[in-house]
Amino acid sequence: MIAEIALHETETYWHDWAHHCEHRGEYHEEIHQSLLVLKALTYGPTGGIVAAPTTSLPEWFGGVRNWDYRYCWLRDATLSILAMLRAGYRSEALAWHEWLVRAVAGDPAQVQIMYGLAGERRIEEYELTWLPGFEGSRPVRVGNAASTQRQLDVYGEVLDAAYQTCASGGKNSAYSWALMKHLLAWLEDGWRETDAGIWEVRGPNRHFTHSKVMAWVAFDRAVRMHDEFGYDGNVERWRKVRTEIKQQVLTDGWNERKHAFTQVYGGDELDASILMMPLVGFLPATDPRVVSTVEAIQRELSVDGFLLRYRAEEGVDGLPPGEGVFLACSFWLVEVLVLQGRQDEARALFERLLALRNDVGLLAEEYDPVAGHQLGNFPQAFTHLALVGEAIALGDHRPFRSPHAALRD
Repeated sequence: MIAEIALHETETYWHDWAHHCEHRGEYHEEIHQSLLVLKALTYGPTGGIVAAPTTSLPEWFGGVRNWDYRYCWLRDATLSILAMLRAGYRSEALAWHEWLVRAVAGDPAQVQIMYGLAGERRIEEYELTWLPGFEGSRPVRVGNAASTQRQLDVYGEVLDAAYQTCASGGKNSAYSWALMKHLLAWLEDGWRETDAGIWEVRGPNRHFTHSKVMAWVAFDRAVRMHDEFGYDGNVERWRKVRTEIKQQVLTDGWNERKHAFTQVYGGDELDASILMMPLVGFLPATDPRVVSTVEAIQRELSVDGFLLRYRAEEGVDGLPPGEGVFLACSFWLVEVLVLQGRQDEARALFERLLALRNDVGLLAEEYDPVAGHQLGNFPQAFTHLALVGEAIALGDHRPFRSPHAALRD
């Protein structure tokens, strides 16, 4: 009897939550399924969303790229907030925003890229050497050393989350905005530093192009917060820094020989994270430099039509090569194709990505197109967030999160 009551209460709870979804457009079922995944990955007491509920599921069977994803990444904040707001889940979006503000409070130079479910900062990494690992993939890890890395892009994500909250009808508290200005004050000089990049490389810090683009996003969204919603701050200084960052990226991030923006300043390697340029409004998707970069990425990073993050064998990440295609990157490509007017290509790729889901609609972080199985921790919030975003972009024929009409620098 107790079990039956518990089952009934559980079913009632999830049905009630599902019925609050306000999205009624194209790909509704797919969006709804991924939102359910995100809700299931949410820790109720704090609103934090874990990247995945698992640790050490390998990015390549038998490899060493086995990480602990049972933590909350700031990078997920913007897409999580916007996805929830677009679907009508305002309380979840507010809870995630409040978690975000609590987590990053303190010294701007010490902002971490991930935290524990309750905002814990100490996430020491160690190996469980007595465990064989999934499919013999060692080591099995607990904790994540990437929590100590500098990743400049998270400042852009945090400011974008604040902007998206306002753009969707919400508000940032006086405390929240004061914290944002504190972060910007550090970033005015901090953006010049090297970092570990979005992919949390275990090699040396570098000037990653994506990191600089997201630093630009931080100042762009701060300017927009002032101009569109009346938030106070040193807006002229923010405009100046925004212009300086953009000019540097356009000069140092561009490789004339490749005819593409590259992974790092002065490098030759390509990186699918550059697809974010048009998605965050840095350059239009139809800009010739973006068009040629997308062509280069499709040419050099594509495996059976899906995208690798980068060529791991190049050694940039300090680890042995061996990983699958990165599903979020392939979803980003869908949106870029939409913005370039290549609707048929975008829809075909999106449908192929949907077909990779398992029987209950779940996706991992990566996929092996040859063996035909998913790779990495599972289910992966970042992948499902990307699915939601690109489904909305396809249905609306416009970008998911970008304030696409660029402000003048």
